[in-house]
Amino acid sequence: MFTDEDCITSSDSDKLFHLLMTLAAKKYFLLSLSSQVKSSNSCQSHKLDQFYPERAITVTSSDPHYVTPPVKAMLRRKNRLMRAGRTDEADALTGRIRAVITRNSSKWLRKVDTTKSPKHAWMKVREVLRGTGKNCNRQVDGLTAQVMNDHYAAISTDSHYRAPHSKHTARERADNFITEMEVFRILDTLRPTATGLDAIPAWFLRLGAPVFAASIAQLFNQSISNGVVPRQWKTAIITPVP
Repeated sequence: MFTDEDCITSSDSDKLFHLLMTLAAKKYFLLSLSSQVKSSNSCQSHKLDQFYPERAITVTSSDPHYVTPPVKAMLRRKNRLMRAGRTDEADALTGRIRAVITRNSSKWLRKVDTTKSPKHAWMKVREVLRGTGKNCNRQVDGLTAQVMNDHYAAISTDSHYRAPHSKHTARERADNFITEMEVFRILDTLRPTATGLDAIPAWFLRLGAPVFAASIAQLFNQSISNGVVPRQWKTAIITPVP
């Protein structure tokens, strides 16, 4: 399942932005800060599902590496446009597909050193032209997710760890608050990264930065003022990379 910014159309973005502007003044006067964060995340998730629902795309081992789920979705959409006789839109989508494939291939081939290893470079070129082999996803015997988790849990334990002392307040100065413009600049320059527990992708936060900035800044400032960190902000997904 995926939702990717490469498949976003300008009309969808305009509709989403118009709707979010009508919700910009909405406030969450609930009992706890954690409840306010939960309500804010729920509102964002609802609009994300409404305008950019997840779709199931199957990518097989015979597909070249540059045929990602977003690319395959755009290819299917292009075929639908061609069958409907909307050739102008199909041609415009072809340009977007070409740009995405070129960007992905450039990243994939960037670390190939043709002077030191020409054989490896030609192998990469053949993979681009003919796709990957059938055994590229071969599993290693005896290596499971649980084995990996146990390994990294064992080597990540510090026997000398000491919990830090609790602070009476999280605010150091009376004017240590975050402005809406600061939050907007942070959201507007978010780099592509994996989603957290709230399942809100970075591209969606960038798209809605003009609207989300005010409510997020309010939550930050309330957390600083009360000296309380919502439990959602203290929980993260950690995936060990071998």
